[in-house]
Amino acid sequence: MSFGRLERREPPKPMGEINMTPLIDVMLVLLVIFIIAAPLMSSSLKLDLPKAEATAPQQGPAAIQVAIDPEGRYYLDEQPQDAAALKRRLSELGRERPDPELQLRADRRVPYGQVAELIGWAQAAGIQRIAFSAESTDAVGPSDRAAR
Repeated sequence: MSFGRLERREPPKPMGEINMTPLIDVMLVLLVIFIIAAPLMSSSLKLDLPKAEATAPQQGPAAIQVAIDPEGRYYLDEQPQDAAALKRRLSELGRERPDPELQLRADRRVPYGQVAELIGWAQAAGIQRIAFSAESTDAVGPSDRAAR
């Protein structure tokens, strides 16, 4: 019986094609990494919002004027209010007036959290239209422009 030899007589031929399996594995791992990392990157955006010229708010019959001064005190139609009284009054005005609009004037030094809390009170009172009032850039004096 003749069993062939295990030795090869000719050297193996080089592969003429690229093995795609490792490349596909690497691409799938990168895809998973980007899918996981994308939501984390979008929540850390630092925004420098532009300044725009403001127009005077339109006075309507259903406009509710609320202001917050630099010390955080509330004013409803130029009358000082504490937080509990303002919440109560917003609830009453939300029920009395059809589709009321809240015109909010907040000093730039007021913390954002206090403004957001006031917006929450207004929405809980049924006031969905909220306008933010700002000074026109024409009303800014030369000393204010130099300070910026």
